[in-house]
Amino acid sequence: MGEERRTAERFKVSLPARWEGVLDRHEGIVTDISMNGCFMLSAGGVTQGELVRVEIQLPTEGWSYIWGEVVYQQEEIGFAVQFTGSGEQELQHLQLLIDYVREQGADVE
Repeated sequence: MGEERRTAERFKVSLPARWEGVLDRHEGIVTDISMNGCFMLSAGGVTQGELVRVEIQLPTEGWSYIWGEVVYQQEEIGFAVQFTGSGEQELQHLQLLIDYVREQGADVE
């Protein structure tokens, strides 16, 4: 098994999501999230290195939008995204989501 590269606390979640890549727009489920990235269950095709816009439905209300780069893909299952190029507002929304998940007692990895 490869060396662990994660540096941020990760939480197991089940959040409805949408993502938009170069060619298309798809729906999925975010199953793992941290301040650095997430894993998305989705049958939509991506390629490693592709930039995607991820939209995560917040448990309270509304959506959080953040850009990321696909760093890992499992065919027909999903892909991992490393968040990149986010503005201050996007990072604040992400931090609020992480805080909410933490308070709800989500599983931590």
